[in-house]
Amino acid sequence: MPLNYSILVQTTEEIGKTENSPSVSMWPYLLQCDQTGLVPQISIYTQSGDTRERARILYMNAVALGIWSAMGKAAEVVGEVHRPPKSALLIFGMPFSE
Repeated sequence: MPLNYSILVQTTEEIGKTENSPSVSMWPYLLQCDQTGLVPQISIYTQSGDTRERARILYMNAVALGIWSAMGKAAEVVGEVHRPPKSALLIFGMPFSE
């Protein structure tokens, strides 16, 4: 099966800045760039991490990761999965489908 989601981790310092939350910053960026039509292709899930260095875990599909990078947002990519775990919550975009 293809690996559809990149796994990113954010530190407590990173999540302390609201602009580092995709659910807060991605929509204004898409509006500014006139790219709101990409929303149906974006899928971002999150779950809490377990350490200060891994305080938030994000699961982004390729479109979301490309936008995140274009926004100049840094986050450590630590792996890939076919789809997010069931415990992860959708925070922006559309749910995954098969």
